[in-house]
Amino acid sequence: MNDHIDKELDRRQFLARAGKAGISIAAAGIASYLLYDSIGPAASVEAQDPVTLPNFSVPQIAAQTMSIVKGYDRVKTVNKAIELLGGIERFVKPGETVAIKPNVAFASPPMLGATTRPELVAEVVRLCYTRAGAKQVYVTDNPINDPASCFTLSGIGKAASQAGAKVILPKDNLFEHTTLKDGKLIRNWPIFFKPLEKVDKLIGIAPVKHHHRSGASMTMKNWYGLLGGRRNIFHQDINTIISELAMMVKPTLVILDGTQVMMTNGPTGGSISDLRRADTLIASCDMVAADSYGCGLLGLKVTDLPYLTKAREAGAGTNDYESLKPMFATVS
Repeated sequence: MNDHIDKELDRRQFLARAGKAGISIAAAGIASYLLYDSIGPAASVEAQDPVTLPNFSVPQIAAQTMSIVKGYDRVKTVNKAIELLGGIERFVKPGETVAIKPNVAFASPPMLGATTRPELVAEVVRLCYTRAGAKQVYVTDNPINDPASCFTLSGIGKAASQAGAKVILPKDNLFEHTTLKDGKLIRNWPIFFKPLEKVDKLIGIAPVKHHHRSGASMTMKNWYGLLGGRRNIFHQDINTIISELAMMVKPTLVILDGTQVMMTNGPTGGSISDLRRADTLIASCDMVAADSYGCGLLGLKVTDLPYLTKAREAGAGTNDYESLKPMFATVS
């Protein structure tokens, strides 16, 4: 089945489920699903000397690589999860510039769980400013649907701005070509480079979702939003592209939101009936480990997601999260 047919099926399924849920706003961005992502920004950018993303990671500290916090209040759980890892001050230093990459892929309201929750983005922005003394925080993504609609309907644009962040939407001049060393798919490919070129730290924030191709969409899949061009072709080898994204991007910290988990009809969803409360939030310096724990919230095993093994074999992290001795806590 080719990509055009796949996307038409996705469109029909999403519209049907949104109608069933009685939420007309959920379908507002669907018309742009084909119009925007089938071409995408930077599709016409001329290839130049390839760029390389900076390494944003921080030194790992034994027994402070991963935290798992139970609770229903995302503001409380993310604060506790970061505190267990040493506080935001471990990751962001005074005067530094930070980029936050949430999942803003769809023009969908927060309640449907297809995008990162706006209050979670706002709280991380606040922590970077008030606790760590960041100079500037950017919030950015290259969505599947029309970017302006995605940032508006998801609530992320408003939440980030009100917290003091600068929201950066994709434009052609913000993309540069890269070639991943030893990469099979990411070769002379445009990526959303300019917003990350001169920042000091990079934080990824993603929800736990079912995905009809990859099985799950979590922190590693979140970096798909950095790809430009006709990136839908990579769906034909989804496990390879996710593992290559994990090789290409070396974040400072990832936050995986399993407060509500999209169990079915991902990655778009369309009804609150697709969601299950798990009241779990993971913070980690190792995104492979974070996703390896997160897949359990979907009822999956690590072996059910081949990209986790591929990423481990490529040296992007470990899928044996227990070896990191994660710290656990509960907040009410």
